[in-house]
Amino acid sequence: MAHLSSRRRRALLAVPVGIALTASLGFLPGAASATSQDAPTSATAARTDGPSLSYVVNTTADKATVNKVKKEIAKAGGSIVASYPKIGVIVVHAPATGFAEKIRTVKGVQSAGSTRTAPLTSAATTDVGKPEKIKAPRVTAQSEAKALAKGQEPLEPLQWDIPAIKADQAAKVNPGKKSVTVAVIDTGVDDTHPDLAPNFDRRASANCAGGVLDTSKGAWRPYVPADDYHGTHVAGTIAAARNGVGVAGVAPGVKVSAIKVSDPKTGLFYAENVVCAFVFAAEKGVEVTNNSYYVDPWMFNCKDDLDQKAIVDAVGRAAKYAQDKGAVNVASAGNSNFDLGAKSIKDTSSPNDSQAVDRNIDPTKCLDVPTQLPGVVTVSATGVNSLKSYYSNYGLHPSDAAGQIDVAAPGGDRRQVPELPAKDGRILSTLPEGDYGYLQGTSMAGPHVAGVAALLRSAHPSSSPQEVQWLLKQQADNPGCPTAPYDPDGDGKVDATCTGTKHVNSFYGYGIVDALDAVQE
Repeated sequence: MAHLSSRRRRALLAVPVGIALTASLGFLPGAASATSQDAPTSATAARTDGPSLSYVVNTTADKATVNKVKKEIAKAGGSIVASYPKIGVIVVHAPATGFAEKIRTVKGVQSAGSTRTAPLTSAATTDVGKPEKIKAPRVTAQSEAKALAKGQEPLEPLQWDIPAIKADQAAKVNPGKKSVTVAVIDTGVDDTHPDLAPNFDRRASANCAGGVLDTSKGAWRPYVPADDYHGTHVAGTIAAARNGVGVAGVAPGVKVSAIKVSDPKTGLFYAENVVCAFVFAAEKGVEVTNNSYYVDPWMFNCKDDLDQKAIVDAVGRAAKYAQDKGAVNVASAGNSNFDLGAKSIKDTSSPNDSQAVDRNIDPTKCLDVPTQLPGVVTVSATGVNSLKSYYSNYGLHPSDAAGQIDVAAPGGDRRQVPELPAKDGRILSTLPEGDYGYLQGTSMAGPHVAGVAALLRSAHPSSSPQEVQWLLKQQADNPGCPTAPYDPDGDGKVDATCTGTKHVNSFYGYGIVDALDAVQE
């Protein structure tokens, strides 16, 4: 989630977090605005002397209604930041009091609400210090040639996750096609990294901070490379090139793009930013989106709250628009070891942009967005022993055999230690400024699935998002529920209970994805 102290990225970081994480990190060194009908239209800030909030106003999806509602927004003191007529979503800055109540009474408005609980502030960056880095093995022309001859990247022996899903074998059959792009909706990607530059798609990259599209050169890059490394790490897992340098991605032949959605001050992933990202991805025709985050400021959005309902509606419409345009949307399940199929979950972290309050929520009615949206591929994390990672959310839907988890993939687990030479149970990937480092989290599991989805789109270019999701499930290898009590920390207490069958269960859904099957079947 975001500037390490507050983002909701789904990696586990070694710093204080208000994100969905608590993680560990190790390092190895080494404007133009869109003009389509559905692209955001810039406007001035809200005309009010008091504090302002950002809102999403969801209308009937037709141009006439949207235009009428825009006029009513102006009358209510709001300023339009972005408008998406095809999905009926308008992003507005307006007074913190009174606006939502007024606009909800307008004919054609189906829902409206604030996307945050803290007033809008001017943009700035924050520093949290730099993690310790470990020097990577020096890469020379000779070492590159040797690595290519062996069919293995210099740091690949440390990547236990690649053979775990047979991605090393898959690369020899079909590494993926350049016609396939995976959009990383995240904190930005350093496209100058030597392992990412060969596969980076600038055409499908942008910055959506504030809900305003910026496609100017480099707008998609991290604000502060030392802090905003999450998206670059995700991108490397998906598509780091097999070029004799550094690490290998799951789909080293496909393209990867960056759509930055983190707020430059807080690092939070607000709804208006994510709506912008999904619509942009759809308009650019990307084949897969990776979403290793939840939409701030609520870990779960309850539809009986009018503000939270509006967030679910707006992001849900944008995600569906991307899917209808052909994108497979992949999302991480979260790092709280929550049972998403339970009758009740205690959320103590929301809202994360002001004063959090304790609340008990029903996860079948209060949704983790975009993770629990219809049509999204939800991913849990595993360690080197093919056991659910100690932090990963899990769950079967009480009334749905398909479950809350669709599939699983390596996300890393420091408690599951691989055999030599790998040494570290976390996931090694790219970091900004040519570095490499370890992270763990469902943030790392999601991009493994996104990479396999990209391989499926390469092997089956005419397949629909629904068909790709079905293939991911059908080809997955399910280890089944553990036979012993699940006690990863060894304290004698059961930390989670796996339910379901060998074929579909709460820990792994349909199973751990298989990259080799993706290119062979």
